Amino acid sequence: MSAMLSSTKAARALRTAARVSIELMVVLVMAAVAVWLLGRMWSVVWPLIVGLFLTTLTWPVARFLRARGWPPALAASVVMVLFLLVATGIVALIAVPTAAQSGELADGVVKGIQKLREWAAGPPLNIGDDQISGAFDAAIARVQDSVGSVVTAVVSGVGTVFNGVVTAVLALFLMFFFLKDGPRFLPWLTRQLPGRLATDVPIVAARGWDTLGAFVRSQAVVGLLDAVFIGLGLWILGVPLVLPLAVLTFVSAFVPIVGALFAGLVAVLIALVSNGLTDALIVLAIIVVVQQLEGNVFQPMIQSRGLGLHAAVVLLAVTLGGSLAGIVGSLLAVPVAALVAVVWNYLREQLSEPPREPGPEPVESPAGAPA
Repeated sequence: MSAMLSSTKAARALRTAARVSIELMVVLVMAAVAVWLLGRMWSVVWPLIVGLFLTTLTWPVARFLRARGWPPALAASVVMVLFLLVATGIVALIAVPTAAQSGELADGVVKGIQKLREWAAGPPLNIGDDQISGAFDAAIARVQDSVGSVVTAVVSGVGTVFNGVVTAVLALFLMFFFLKDGPRFLPWLTRQLPGRLATDVPIVAARGWDTLGAFVRSQAVVGLLDAVFIGLGLWILGVPLVLPLAVLTFVSAFVPIVGALFAGLVAVLIALVSNGLTDALIVLAIIVVVQQLEGNVFQPMIQSRGLGLHAAVVLLAVTLGGSLAGIVGSLLAVPVAALVAVVWNYLREQLSEPPREPGPEPVESPAGAPA
């Protein structure tokens, strides 16, 4: 005879499920409100995030100087100056060789355009010069008809550049203050919070800081691998400007999607105008292969090891972040996922019960009965 369904247990299970559902909805609503508030304050939050990234990148040097007895303000100033010098050197390393070979590159571009016209004029396209001129005239007419849209796009681009400059300046100032006063933040936070929060929040903040540093270091390793492999391929093919292109590849690795596309496009164009179409296609294949290895092998493996996340979680986080918030979402997806894991692991530690130790075994009396 099959067992009867208990109405009491079923009602208790439904009440439990309803209570958990309501509590989960409250948590989700609060999370949505927090995300909305972050969006409203994004002009301040984004420089803060960039400043934290820069601080995690430069903090080891500042910590070394402070350990040698340097005053905090002096150590932060020196580190900031060194960072600006390194950034300026990277820009010079890219710009100076490019400017020195700009004449050759310009001639190569002209020759490349001429080759494309000759190729288009032959079979199977058989496009004549009159058709090409007609296409250019049609394109110019379309641009003239949409002058308003072009002006709007230019104004929007200028606004974006201005916002980027403001963000960079704010991030640099924040980096200086983080380097100078960062170690005093957790003690100050402990004094401001009441009760249990004075212990929990500083611990989570310290673990989150370590996680953020691991993310920046792992991203630098991924960029270095990209620069080495792509630079080696360019050197084997004899493409000019190998070192600037390798440095550009390393720097662009910190900007997901757009950085890789920009660095790859520059490398392919230089290979096209200097070595021809065949080498340009080979460079394109090398970049595609390296980027696929980076996105699907190197980045998940390295970041999962440094952040304590599974490689599949890293890959899914980047995909989800990119679909929700574009480039910024791709950049912040992995550190956000790592910070969520930090909070979750701390909650598990606090909510878990300590393992019970087994009690002493009963001692038997000589007669065989328990004592």
